[in-house]
Amino acid sequence: MDKPTGPTPFKVEIKEEEGLGIYSNLVMITHSPSEFILDFARHLPGLPSAKVMARIVMTPQHAKLLLKALEQNIKKYEERFGEIKLFGMEEKKIGFAGPEGGIPAT
Repeated sequence: MDKPTGPTPFKVEIKEEEGLGIYSNLVMITHSPSEFILDFARHLPGLPSAKVMARIVMTPQHAKLLLKALEQNIKKYEERFGEIKLFGMEEKKIGFAGPEGGIPAT
């Protein structure tokens, strides 16, 4: 009997604590030749600092796969709900941005 070809299905488990999610309105991204580090933080108005809520470390290949998955999902989201508007990007230096404080040119 031939074995089925293609990816083997697997189960993804999530604990209740992780299932609740973590709110983040700021991410700091650093990298080395072998890994990308994403520090997801929460910055609250009026406070002088932000608190890192989660750190994700991944290979460059997985970081690129994440980028592609986000692009695909943002496209699907915008097709269903309309374009996501970005307000005040030229003034705001806090949030999900590149190392220079703005969204990098493509």
